[in-house]
Formats: sequence, C-alpha cells, structure tokens
Amino acid sequence: MTTTLLPGLHASRSTRRLALGAVVGPVLFSLAWLVLGTLSPGYTFFGHRFTDYSPISQPISGLGLGTTAPYMNTAFVATGLLLVAGVIGVFRTIPPTRPALRRWSVALLACTGLGQVVCGIFNLEAAMLHSLGFALAAATPIAAFTVAGYYLRGVLGWRRFGTRLLLGSPLTLVLLVAFFATFQPTADGAEHGIAGLVQRLLVLEVHTWFVAMGWLAYRRDPIGE
Repeated sequence: MTTTLLPGLHASRSTRRLALGAVVGPVLFSLAWLVLGTLSPGYTFFGHRFTDYSPISQPISGLGLGTTAPYMNTAFVATGLLLVAGVIGVFRTIPPTRPALRRWSVALLACTGLGQVVCGIFNLEAAMLHSLGFALAAATPIAAFTVAGYYLRGVLGWRRFGTRLLLGSPLTLVLLVAFFATFQPTADGAEHGIAGLVQRLLVLEVHTWFVAMGWLAYRRDPIGE
C-alpha cells in the first residue's frame, strides 16, 4: 500500500474509512444546527439583541454567537476538517490519472472544508473573514463540482457520479443567488424573511454531494488486499 497522500494506487480499508469524513462531517454539521437551533435563547450581534432564534430567517452562523457559540463553532471546524480528510480519502481510492485535473479537483473540493474552518474560527462579528469563509464553503463548489465532475467522468466506476456532479454546479449557483436575493444584512432582515431557510437548502445541497462521494468511495472494494 502506498503511503503518499495523493495519489494512492491501492484503496486500503483505512483509506476508505478516511473517505467517510465526507459523510460524517455533513451529518455532524446538520445535527449541530438542528439541535442548537432549538436550544438557542438568542444572541447579541453588534449591540442588537435577538431574543429568539429562527432557522427560517437567521443564518446558521447566528448560532456561532451567544451561549451556543462554543458548540456551533466547534462543529464548523470539525466538519471542515472532516470534509478535507474525506476529499483526500476519496481521491486516494481512485487510481491516479490526469494529475493536473486531479490536483485541481482535490484543491477546489477541499475549499469547502477550509471555508467551514474559517467560519468556525472567525464568527459573524469578524465580518470580512467570516464572509471569506462562507465564499470558500458555498461559492467554490460552483467550480469544484464542474472540475471534479469532469475528472470523475473519466474514471472507471465513477462516470455516472461524475455526470451527476456536473449538475451540482448550476444548482449551487441558483441556490447561492437565491440566498443573496433574500438576505438582508440588517437586524430587521435577520428577524424576517426566508434567508435562513434558503441558506440551509444551499448547505444541504452542497453537503449532499460530498456525502454521496464519500459513501461511494467507501463502498468500493479494496484494491490489492
């Protein structure tokens, strides 16, 4: 079994388990915002007190403030690290071909995990850095799904998934545009509207592709064992 990070010629059991990071991370994140959203008593943001937390109108990152902050921000970071590990695991299960395209696929897909780590370290009050993290996590997949989908279409056993992954790019773009169309960066905007719901749909859509990718890699029979 090769010990290099990328690429790997053999899909060992440990490599396939590493790919599960792309499954566990999104599940952990979804559970975090679902549970903490019901427990949050509200939070203070730049002097404005939100006395209640609404998953319909308020962003997930609102849970990164107030009493839920330590748990939500930990979930952001843990999910991001698991996603990066999962992406590496997925591509280590795939025989190395077209090295340049392969590297771009890994790098772009890993940006979603890195973006979540940034969002967990810098909460909403660090607006610029938090926005950068959100862009990495939610906007990069528009390019990542195209590049990775094109690459996977040329890999035996991954062609069907690669074709479907190409559809993730326009779908992510539509949901991202819908989020910005409904998002109002004001206290009143955070207490009304549906931006929180749209954001959750966007996050679930992006994470679903990672879950599918990680599970598919995990289910592959080990090579050379």
